[in-house]
Amino acid sequence: MLLIKDLFFRWPGQSEWQIDIPHFEVAANEKVFLKGASGCGKSTLLGLVAGINVAQSGSLYIQDIDISLLKGAKRDVFRADHLGYIFQQFNLLPYLSVLDNVTLPCRFSSMRKQRVSGDLNQEATRLLSALALPDACLNKPVTELSIGQQQRVAAARALIGRPALLLADEPTSALDVDSRNAFISLLMKECDHAKTSLLFVSHDHTLETHFDRAVSLSEINRSVSKKVVV
Repeated sequence: MLLIKDLFFRWPGQSEWQIDIPHFEVAANEKVFLKGASGCGKSTLLGLVAGINVAQSGSLYIQDIDISLLKGAKRDVFRADHLGYIFQQFNLLPYLSVLDNVTLPCRFSSMRKQRVSGDLNQEATRLLSALALPDACLNKPVTELSIGQQQRVAAARALIGRPALLLADEPTSALDVDSRNAFISLLMKECDHAKTSLLFVSHDHTLETHFDRAVSLSEINRSVSKKVVV
């Protein structure tokens, strides 16, 4: 599903590499927990996988397509068609209702829309129900929801249209232990339902037992390994 080879990235003006990954992969339908301390480059890596950031060199294959070779507009189309993204700050649109936020990816991607069986609002409602959001919230502005409820909306938006790969950036950081564990269990069930691979990043190593495999960023990113040694 995801294959990274010899990936190098650094932010403009920086002399050191933030990302130096010789090899990393996520299999189809696999759920991988990527752990590491805050600020070590986990979000940067997700941005590269999503095609939001572009590496200076290396290959990044998603479903056998090297997205590092795609130009800006084509990367945007590929991301809309094949990737779901739960942002750390959720990035919901405050002027849209819950349902309109969830269906938004299918309005940008005809491929995502085609993968929805039936009415878009019905699928959005099913996802939100599966993620334990009360029906009374469906037509509310997202600004009226709690943080935990907004998190479920962000997850449903990322999952609608059955993306091949779901990226999750610290989505449980604001939740208490019980809410966090319940959310992850629901997220796993929906990934299984959609046959979606999951790359979930967090600094909280206690979450790793929920996943098929846990990987420390320092194990795969040589720039982090060097800093740890020093």
